[in-house]
Amino acid sequence: MTSLLQTFITEDMVLAAIKAVIDPELGINIVDLGLIYSVDIEEDGRITITMTLTTPGCPLHASFAQEIERVLWQSIPDLTGVYVELVWDPPWSPMMISPAGRTLLGID
Repeated sequence: MTSLLQTFITEDMVLAAIKAVIDPELGINIVDLGLIYSVDIEEDGRITITMTLTTPGCPLHASFAQEIERVLWQSIPDLTGVYVELVWDPPWSPMMISPAGRTLLGID
């Protein structure tokens, strides 16, 4: 049975929560950095985050996945599962950085 809270989990809620995950090399969150490609929310409260990294050799995937899971479990009631999928297509580029991220990095 799906709880009322699970029905109201939104992509905006998930993205707001994972903005707490900061890329330690650049000092901005992974959402504004453009590393999050999609958020899939199942009716039973499972969330799948599809993301990439700035480079294939980046050693931060495991720590990002753990931190994403931690903030989602703490932030979203009635969550039943979190899965972080790492993809390389399309490859990340600086054009994926949000306007807010570009401002934080001083590139606009």
